[in-house]
Amino acid sequence: MSTSFANPRPFQSAFPAAVISLVSAACLSLGAIAPNAASAQQLLAQSKPATSPQPKPAASPQPKPAASPQPKPAASPQAQPLEPTTPNSLESSVFSVAGGQRLMSESMAAISQQNYDLAVTKLQDARQVFNQLSNFYQELTTSFSGIDNRISDSHRRKALQSAQLRDEATYQLAVVYRAKNQPELAVPLLIQLIRSQGPTRDLGQQAYQQLFELGFVDVAFVRSTGAPAPIAPAPK
Repeated sequence: MSTSFANPRPFQSAFPAAVISLVSAACLSLGAIAPNAASAQQLLAQSKPATSPQPKPAASPQPKPAASPQPKPAASPQAQPLEPTTPNSLESSVFSVAGGQRLMSESMAAISQQNYDLAVTKLQDARQVFNQLSNFYQELTTSFSGIDNRISDSHRRKALQSAQLRDEATYQLAVVYRAKNQPELAVPLLIQLIRSQGPTRDLGQQAYQQLFELGFVDVAFVRSTGAPAPIAPAPK
């Protein structure tokens, strides 16, 4: 019995050696597979076409709108300060007593040359200037009445002066209309003149005499030589 159980020992020692051989073979096969897999990946990478980066389109510069030149504001003329003792003078302007008198002188020169159309224009302008001046000075007289009599009296004198010059221009204009054979234009002016001056003042008497000569009135006005001259009203 003891001799039959001692023989299997060689089988037991051979089994571990066989297992070791199988494990070694498996390790060798795995080591061979790993390099093959790496080389396969390299081949796949080389077989893919290389993608070159697409160049981005260059952005074309947008043209800037040309800036339109801004117009410079026109420099307004600077007002010159007035001297405190020298008021702003209108003597060189037409809208003044001196300006109206210049128009009267120009009309007389036109009459002397028998240029009646030009004379009519000059006399109409002079009459309008004097009439406006008289009205404005009269308004100032009323405004300062009872407030400053010195200023009020000064403007009253200027209003009377302008009204007198207006009536003189009116009379000359009526005479020119008579010379042009236009009595229908002369008569209204002569009536206005008598209303402004009154029939006893020189211009009023001359205006009535013109009406008598034209035949508009048939009774002459003759003042009594011995009677004192009545106080004529101021021109209106």
